[in-house]
Parts: sequence; C-alpha cells; structure tokens
Amino acid sequence: MEPITRTLIHFSHALKFEDLSAEIVQQTKCLLLDYLGVTIAGARTESAQAVYRMLKDGYNLAAGACTIIGTSTRSSPEHAALANGTASHSVELDDTHQAGSIHLGTVMFSVAIALSEIRPEIDTEQFVAAVVAGYEVSARLAMALQPKLHYQLGFHPTATCGVFGAAVTAARLLHLSEDQMLSSVGIAGSMAAGSLEFLSDGSWTKRLHPGLAAQNGILAAKLAAEGFRGPASILEGRDGFLSAYSRDAKLHLVNQHLGKTFELLHTSTKPHACCRYMQAPIDGLTELAMTHDLHSGDISRVEIAVLEAGWPLVSEPRQRKYLPSTIVDAQFSMPFGAALALSYRQASLDQFTEENLKSAQLRRLMSKVVMVKDKRIEKNFPAEWATRVKVQLTNGKEFEKVVRFPKGDPENPLSWQELTIKFQSLAMRVFPQSRCQEIVDAVSDMNHSTAIRTIWKLMSPPTSATADVGHTAPAARGS
Repeated sequence: MEPITRTLIHFSHALKFEDLSAEIVQQTKCLLLDYLGVTIAGARTESAQAVYRMLKDGYNLAAGACTIIGTSTRSSPEHAALANGTASHSVELDDTHQAGSIHLGTVMFSVAIALSEIRPEIDTEQFVAAVVAGYEVSARLAMALQPKLHYQLGFHPTATCGVFGAAVTAARLLHLSEDQMLSSVGIAGSMAAGSLEFLSDGSWTKRLHPGLAAQNGILAAKLAAEGFRGPASILEGRDGFLSAYSRDAKLHLVNQHLGKTFELLHTSTKPHACCRYMQAPIDGLTELAMTHDLHSGDISRVEIAVLEAGWPLVSEPRQRKYLPSTIVDAQFSMPFGAALALSYRQASLDQFTEENLKSAQLRRLMSKVVMVKDKRIEKNFPAEWATRVKVQLTNGKEFEKVVRFPKGDPENPLSWQELTIKFQSLAMRVFPQSRCQEIVDAVSDMNHSTAIRTIWKLMSPPTSATADVGHTAPAARGS
C-alpha cells in the first residue's frame, strides 16, 4: 500500500511560498479578511462568551501573548486558537471547501495567527504557506472520506479532518522537521472528533469543533517537537483515520494531483448566515422574489430540491426544521432559510433572530415549503452545489429557478469589494468604521515585508466597544 501519510507530509513540509501562484496568495488574503470579519462578529455570541469565561476562570490570561480576536484579552496559543476557532464558527458565515464539505479557514487561521504572535520570525510568506498547507491536508482528507458517508456516521469533517491540517500548519510555523510533522499528524489522529448530535436539539457544540481542532493541532505539534511519537500510517493504516471514519473512503484522492491543484482555490465564501447547503436555494428564492415582486401572502407552495449530502443537515428531523427553536436550529433549517429569502430577500445575520423564530408570518410561509430530492442536481456534485427552486402563487402562476453555482462559489465568487462590504457589516458590530478600514487596508497590503504581527494588533477594539472575557456584551445574531 502506498505510504499515503508520508507522501502527504513530505509535500506539506517541502512546500515553499515560491511554489504558490499570485492567485493563491490573493485568495489567501480574501479568506483571511473573511475569517477576521466572522471572528470579530462571533466574539459577541453567547457561545464564544462562554469559552472566554471558561478561560478567564481557569487560567492566568494575563500571562498570554496571543490575541483573542474582538477582545482586549490575550492568552496562550492553544487557548487563543480555541477561542478564535469557536468565535469564527459561531455565526455560520465562514468559508467552505466545496468537495470536502468542510470549513477550513476557521481552523487554519486560528492556528496560524496564534503561533505567529509567539514567533516573531514568522513573516507573511511563512504564514501564507503554512495556511495553504493546512487547507490542502484537511480538504484532501475530507474529500477522501466522502462527505455524505462521513456525515452518515455522525461526524463533522471540520473537526475530524480539521485537526490534521491544524497540526501541519502548526508544525510548519514551529519549524519542525519532516519526521516531527509526521508525528504531529499521527498524534492528531487520536484527537479527531466532532459529533453531529448538535442537530438533535440546536446546541452549540458544532461551534466548538474548529476551536478544538485548532487547539489540538497546536498541542500535537508541540508534543512532536518534544519527541512524542505518533503512528506514521495514521491515514491509511488498518485502524487508521480513513478506514475508521468512512464506510468507503477513496484513498487515492488524498494525494491525487498533489502540488498541481490547490484546494484553497476551491473554497467558497458565504453571503448568507446559515449552512452551506442552504445557500443556493436562498440565492434562487431571493432572485425570484426580487424579479417577480413576490409577497408571502400570495404564495401557495415553495418546492426546493436539496442535495442528498445536505439532506440530514437541513431537512431532517422534520419537526425541528419546520419549528426551529434556537438560532442553531434556524441556521440548519431549509424551510426557515426559504421563508427569510422570500420575506426579506436576504438571509444575513440580522435575519437569524429570536424574533423571527417566533414570527407567525414566517411560520405560515415555512409550512408551504416542500423539500424534495432531485437526481438532476446530484449529477455534478460536489463540483456543483446546485438546486432547483419553484414558487407557486395562489393565482396559479409559478416561477422556477435553477442555481448551479451559489454566490460565493469559486465559479461565482464574492469580489474583494463584496468581501470588504461583508467584513465591515460584521466587524462594525464591535469596531468603529475607522478600525475596520485599517484592517481591510492591512490585509490588502500584505506582502513579503509585512510584519504579520502588526495586523493582529488591530484585532482588539477600543475600550468602549470591547467584548472582553466575562463582559456581558449584547449577543450577536447566531448566539
């Protein structure tokens, strides 16, 4: 059997910034700006605040060197990665790798930012290369597992696959040898966990998953740096990750076209504050509502074709999808997302509210939503996260829209200007506009001479606007 783990780690260790195209570097900047926006907004959520309080009560935060984004608090690299990883995933607006159905930036940037603050020699080129390597590892593992099959076993790939990429990113920034990186990944294999059971009651554990993956990736690399050894066949071994976490893993996908294609370029950004499987239907329904001036009272039926891979996430269990009781429920409810799209003609953070959960008008509209499976939209999945939506009116008219590439996909990307608008809409919940513009300019201007740590100094808000550990700030939508 091919030494899959060793091959992947050899590539990850040998990768140089010079191997990366200008397109990859620019995309890294785009994804970084996106990450910072969702993390700043996420700092105000109740779930992130709970993590901050835990750190405050249990640890000496004053001794830390690493920024907890959106606050004036600092902590150790591991705990900053835990806090930032949780915050960045708490508003359901972070990036998604298409074929792997995995959130990558929330893990890899949480690791890289924390470690770059304790290693002053880390420059922009090292930072970017480490993040790209982490994206590559986690995305390839997620693809090999086959997301639908991984979901069927109850696992969340952002957590299970994310920890491997986190270990690689950390190993690079800690300047470990190739053998030490191999052990880091081997150790990470015993930290690969993340259950989908949050779907049963709308609880917060999904938000914690990337934080734990980021924290554990750093711990794995630090253990390896001290000589702790992990199995060199953790991916392909008899009891390895790929065998244990999928009923039909495609091992060849791990290293297929390695170095010829980069998965960071196949990563999408989200315009809507909900599960990625809801993005295309929301796009389609929003367009129909705007084009034909649709109003909820005139609608008799809404039909939505949902991808089979996303069906258990956004369509089941039926009762929770049609009667969501928490914001997490709502962010994974296709009927709720559809009702928002048709009523508000958008589904941003400001629409996912407790008030809307109780809205009689939205509930009436949700009851008219019918979700179906459609083989036509499965044909090109996961290259295309397609949908077909149809709205029927009480007067007999009907309108239909097929969406192949939702907004934010690599084939239909958010421009830098659109990403900037998204960033500002999120960050201005915590920072003044002048600080937000400073951050946008700093990320845009990143180059080989940039002192990367100077950017992170902009991540703490003015005292009057702080979301410090233990501070009972107004909760962001998505709490």
